[in-house]
Amino acid sequence: MIDAGYVRLMTRYNAWQNRQLTEMLSGMDDAALRVERGAFFGSIMGTLNHILWADMLWMNRFDPRIPAPEEGSDHLKVTPTFAVWGAERFRLDGAFRMWADTLRSIDLKEQIAWYSVTAESDMQASKEMCVIHLLNHQTHHRGQVHAMMTAAGLKAPVTDLVFLPEDA
Repeated sequence: MIDAGYVRLMTRYNAWQNRQLTEMLSGMDDAALRVERGAFFGSIMGTLNHILWADMLWMNRFDPRIPAPEEGSDHLKVTPTFAVWGAERFRLDGAFRMWADTLRSIDLKEQIAWYSVTAESDMQASKEMCVIHLLNHQTHHRGQVHAMMTAAGLKAPVTDLVFLPEDA
């Protein structure tokens, strides 16, 4: 399905997307970031926190040296402020890229196992499928942030992969 080169490309894309969001939302006041906007996770901040929380969870499954969110933490409130979110996002994106830089295509064939609170059962899948899920999850929910930004009259980031800068 995918190889290590694809994962490295997509970790660059992920970091680029998150840098754009950080830059574009940094001037927005906290109340505006937390306004209920009718999205699945309500607000821009809630959605950003959900993405970060899920990324932390999956990255810990791929590399246990990367901290998972605290057990029982609220996925919509994993960070208390946008500034803390930005710092954590930057840290995690760096860890994701460093992990991808050492990844070999054969590593993606490994099976990983976890307990899903959502499904209330033990789960198992190839690392390849889980990485695809993580990347798809990020893109899906960033699209929701993009829509909320547009609806709020804000400039939204360029999301087309073909415009990923070479130096990103």
